[in-house]
Amino acid sequence: MSPTRNAAVLFNEIPNDFPVPGKTTKYDESSTIDLDNVSLGEDGVLVKTVALSIDPYLRSKMRAADIESYQPPYLLGKPLNSLGVGRVVRSQNPKFKAGERVYGLFEHQEYNIFDKDSFLQALPETPLSSATLVGAAGMPGGTAYIGYKEYAQAEKGKTIFISTGAGAVGSVVGQLAKLDGLKVIGSAGSDEKVEYMKSLGFDVAFNYKKTDTLEVLKKEGPIDIYWENVGGATLDAAIETLKKDGIIIVCGQITAYNGGDGYNYKNLWQIFARSIHIHGFLYFDLMPKWIEQFSKEFLPLIEKGIIKHKEEVVHGLDKVGDAILRVQKGENKAKSVVLVADDKDSH
Repeated sequence: MSPTRNAAVLFNEIPNDFPVPGKTTKYDESSTIDLDNVSLGEDGVLVKTVALSIDPYLRSKMRAADIESYQPPYLLGKPLNSLGVGRVVRSQNPKFKAGERVYGLFEHQEYNIFDKDSFLQALPETPLSSATLVGAAGMPGGTAYIGYKEYAQAEKGKTIFISTGAGAVGSVVGQLAKLDGLKVIGSAGSDEKVEYMKSLGFDVAFNYKKTDTLEVLKKEGPIDIYWENVGGATLDAAIETLKKDGIIIVCGQITAYNGGDGYNYKNLWQIFARSIHIHGFLYFDLMPKWIEQFSKEFLPLIEKGIIKHKEEVVHGLDKVGDAILRVQKGENKAKSVVLVADDKDSH
């Protein structure tokens, strides 16, 4: 077989604020791969990329290589990476069979070779689409489930506030809380997202661009739990309206990802005054503890339609840069997924 194109999205330039498609990231079609003869090495696996997850944290990887952070940086001139789903083309590893779907950390290119030390998991047979498997059934849903189960101390009658409640993580947190009998308050940045939260059963849903967050929380609270995704004034309002011994679960702070929000916090002193408990976490740190329960308890809820979800799918690897920018600006209307190839067994 003649060489096959192996297009990629490269990290081209470190951005000062929002990443610019074609400048920060560059779509490149110059590379090829010989699918039949490329060396896989010991226990290597050749995988065709099907779906890539586009998440807020990708922005934190677009930095200089000498700046330390919780995620390794992207390297200039090299492909971006994120979690994704693909189909095995060839395998030297007995854990993986040709044709089966796998979940792992994919470089943003059409084909990937995973060595024995790579993060790669075989996926069970399921009717769920690959877009869902990188969304509600993947890291975003797993983040929601794991963080909620580990830290929320959920009990019927408690109140939880979720910022970006219409997002891939927040929407799942809200549904888990409703199943446990909590009062759920959610904020989002558009009326369309507010309607989506209401459709999921949120008790209170509001557009923070039109309604003052602090006023809503004073009226509908006090709150027992705050699921933090944004930072800034929203975090300040949540701290002010948390009960004594309240819980903050820090999942992200998107207002700080593109140059910082410059917010002057007014209520941090209430953390000690009210004995507020703050828990930050990373999905991969808690995953080993919870992944078996997640698979047994949570995935069936998605398959049965009890946990609702939706994805914003764009087609084509060349759309990665646009999808990343939409997520950073909050313009995406659902979990962002780039579908790189048809979800089929063949090359």
